[in-house]
Amino acid sequence: MNIKEWEDKRVPNGHLTLVGLGRLGIRTGLNVAQIHRGGPAKITAIDAQKISEGDLIFKLLGGTIGDYKVDLLHELSGIKEVIPVKEDITPDNLDLIEGDVVCIEIAGGNTIPTTAAIIKKAHKIGASTISTAGIFSKGDQEINVFDISDAPSANPVVEELRNEGITSNHTIITTGKFIKDTEPITPYTLDELSKRITIEIIKKFQEKK
Repeated sequence: MNIKEWEDKRVPNGHLTLVGLGRLGIRTGLNVAQIHRGGPAKITAIDAQKISEGDLIFKLLGGTIGDYKVDLLHELSGIKEVIPVKEDITPDNLDLIEGDVVCIEIAGGNTIPTTAAIIKKAHKIGASTISTAGIFSKGDQEINVFDISDAPSANPVVEELRNEGITSNHTIITTGKFIKDTEPITPYTLDELSKRITIEIIKKFQEKK
């Protein structure tokens, strides 16, 4: 097979749904949008939040205060198709969950029941799933990746998800530190987390081939 034939075969394929497009989600979305010679062909980004004064990463990327965050990813998407969905996931709109891989990066309050509902819906349609379980760190914390069946019980998010019925076939990515700990969330930690999440997204698409 010649180079041109190999190039023709290395095209984007599949559908990724990103639930949550905050400071971590926008990094993951841009990473995936930049994947060349592979990765998903389509990205659905679901988030109802608008860019605020404190959203420095969005302003650095050219976003305007008051505009929807998902619209910024759509504008920056390049050759990949990005579908912006300006809603937050609730029990009433789980049908928005589509695709081959679903990545959940939501924060604020008790997100566990919503995360569990998304995972169950995704598994029902045959999608692979990824979510975070503690992302605090000043930058020196090890980032770990587990299937939830192997994740440490000391992680409270893991235990709560298990209590919600999520016990296998779900990838957890975590620093193991939470809001109760003395760590902040630094931009370079978010950079490293989004890198690891992107790697796991690629792996899941490769597994589906």
